[in-house]
Amino acid sequence: MILLKDILYKVTIEKVIGNTSVAVTNLEFDSRNIGLNDVFVAVRGTQTDGHDFIKMAADKGAIAIICETLPSMIINGITYVQVVDAHRALALMAANYYENPSEAIKLIGVTGTNGKTTVSSLLYNLFKAAGYEVGLLSTVRVMVGDVEHKATHTTPDSLTINKYLRKMVDAGVTYCFMEVSSHGIHQKRTEGLQFAGGIFTNLSHDHLDYHKDFAEYRDVKKKFFDQLPKSAFALVNIDDKNGTVMLQNTPAKKYTYALKSYADYKVQILENQFTGLLLKINNNELWVKLIGNFNAYNMLAIYATADLLGLETLEILQLMSTLESVDGRFQYRVSSTNITSIVDYAHTPDALQNVLETINSIRTGNEELITVVGCGGDRDVEKRPKMGQIAAALSNKVIFTNDNPRSEDPDTIIKQMEAGVSPEHFKKIISITDRKQAIRTACQLANQGDIILIAGKGHETYQEIKGERFDFDDFKVVNECINALNK
Repeated sequence: MILLKDILYKVTIEKVIGNTSVAVTNLEFDSRNIGLNDVFVAVRGTQTDGHDFIKMAADKGAIAIICETLPSMIINGITYVQVVDAHRALALMAANYYENPSEAIKLIGVTGTNGKTTVSSLLYNLFKAAGYEVGLLSTVRVMVGDVEHKATHTTPDSLTINKYLRKMVDAGVTYCFMEVSSHGIHQKRTEGLQFAGGIFTNLSHDHLDYHKDFAEYRDVKKKFFDQLPKSAFALVNIDDKNGTVMLQNTPAKKYTYALKSYADYKVQILENQFTGLLLKINNNELWVKLIGNFNAYNMLAIYATADLLGLETLEILQLMSTLESVDGRFQYRVSSTNITSIVDYAHTPDALQNVLETINSIRTGNEELITVVGCGGDRDVEKRPKMGQIAAALSNKVIFTNDNPRSEDPDTIIKQMEAGVSPEHFKKIISITDRKQAIRTACQLANQGDIILIAGKGHETYQEIKGERFDFDDFKVVNECINALNK
């Protein structure tokens, strides 16, 4: 049994009507899930306002209502708690409800525009290979030890985070690696969590449909580092000018990593091939199976984090050499006709440029690079012409197509991508709305030795169109198309 007053610990309260010593069953912010003696937290979302569902929660048996604005009708027998910030209250209450599991585990947060999934996932794989019980909260999957759970958001809601962290603690997990998105920080989903470390990968154009401008996007990321405790470490990519910003006010111990600048952890790329990278990290050479400059940064972040968490250098290097690419991150296959197909999650201008520049730095120039790319609907409109221009400038042929159009007209999205293409590159462009047909066309255009990049969706196994999700896997589709041509 847990009392309401116990889960309100650290919450900033303005007014209480009723008794806070009542026993509660569950904590919920979705009125549809309310049962007898549950607590309902009314949070204001981007689409709906939980305050509109207070009566529904009461009718379904809620024993307490947590809200920013008290309802006009107060029902006897229900406790009402008015709080300053319902999002923050939910996060703190979730941590208290699940007995603050983040305090019993070494929780490492990874934030930045690109690289979050690769760094967090490969840290999970490395520590697991080192013999530890490990957890993962990522875009691709949630792992509680060896048990996999489906991931729905980059940073889940605070109730879900704490529920999984509690499962991890109960399962004997000692380290958890977690992607921390700007949405999650802004909506205070990470409040009440105790992080043992924070990693900043980079910052580029993304989520400006949600944040009003780049400065706000940057400052939201910075807030994560501002809130780290003194006992934690803050590890940042100092080659990104925003890395210095992240460290400005953090009380955590400060560490830097870089390819180009002076830093605590330094990497040199000695060889860059489609089969992997030969790296020199702090005077130690190692071969890794990942590809490209961006993965040199990712691998350095992994090395630095493992070092800061106390693993021995030789063990880290040996384990890093065994790591495989994460699904949908520069995932490639060479066909029997020597056509290389690459599937990558690159869905921002910076990420797309990184992937294309990596391919161009490795290829001989005798082959053609054919890029299939789209942009998501109901998301940042400003990046569409930029991605169109980058794809056209750095490829021999480009097919603009559907991504996840969601509620938008896919042809409108494609036209916005086309608008960014400069006249000298426009002859390279083909626009095919149907993504499967676009991939099939790329395969038909490819000759022996050519390279096909399919960008934007990566690990996703669906397309979201007009509120429905349809099965769609880029890697599966391109393999089927190439195999059909080989017959």
